[in-house]
Amino acid sequence: MSTPSWRTRLLLNEDLNFLLTNRIPRMTATRAVGWLSHIESPALARLLIWVWSRFTQLDLSESKQQQFSSMHACFTRELVDGARPADARANVLCSPSDGIVGACGRIDDTTVLQAKGFSYELRDLVGSDDTAQRFAGGRYITLRLTSAMYHRFHAPASMQVTGVDYISGDTWNVNPIALKRVERLFCKNERAVVHCRLRDSGLDMALVPVAAVLVASIRLHFANVLLHLRYKGPNHIPCTATLEKGQEMGWFEHGSTIIVLLPDAVSLAPGIETGQHVKAGQALALVSPT
Repeated sequence: MSTPSWRTRLLLNEDLNFLLTNRIPRMTATRAVGWLSHIESPALARLLIWVWSRFTQLDLSESKQQQFSSMHACFTRELVDGARPADARANVLCSPSDGIVGACGRIDDTTVLQAKGFSYELRDLVGSDDTAQRFAGGRYITLRLTSAMYHRFHAPASMQVTGVDYISGDTWNVNPIALKRVERLFCKNERAVVHCRLRDSGLDMALVPVAAVLVASIRLHFANVLLHLRYKGPNHIPCTATLEKGQEMGWFEHGSTIIVLLPDAVSLAPGIETGQHVKAGQALALVSPT
């Protein structure tokens, strides 16, 4: 058996990983990386992408571009046409993004599992009792996007966006190591709650993009505002948008998490379980026939 590389040993050392990604000035580091990633210099971009690829499984084979003017352009890259086809079945809700299923299952009244032994209340995540009650007893799926993944997210179904709530917060790392150590972590970080109504069934759905260390910018096309650490409000952003299944909704600046909240009339698709790798457009949940 081959000996793990020093990079692998570094990433697998939980104490060191947690120290390096959380016990630092998180917001200062996040702003600095944001500034660095936006510098328009192809030479600097090549260097930064090379360094990035030494620590991750970065794969640009599906990228529409192969040369980038900045690291940000690589982070938010588009894929070649047809790379993420949406499951066309009418009762299927697609994954909005590439990701790893961090946790999933039934919402216990309004309590959601963050990691084994840690839970949080929906109200603390979404900032509203009314929103929490709409998904009481329903289903949830937590999708973690690593830094090397495709960072754009898409409509899981044909639907109407009815509004967005922005909740300012911290920038803790959202990897499994931090999720096992920081209680209610998703409720502490900067996030947005995207309220949706499924066109065919009329059911409510919510997508909650959560920012993290080194990534505190969320672009939502229909909100016409870049949500980031310096954004001061308003907290509720009135907006409406009619989206077709698979249509692009926005992107993260780096890697983070999307929490999908679903009502009781929706079940998880076969094979969706903790640890499963999924891609945008893949079947994530099924709407029960009425």
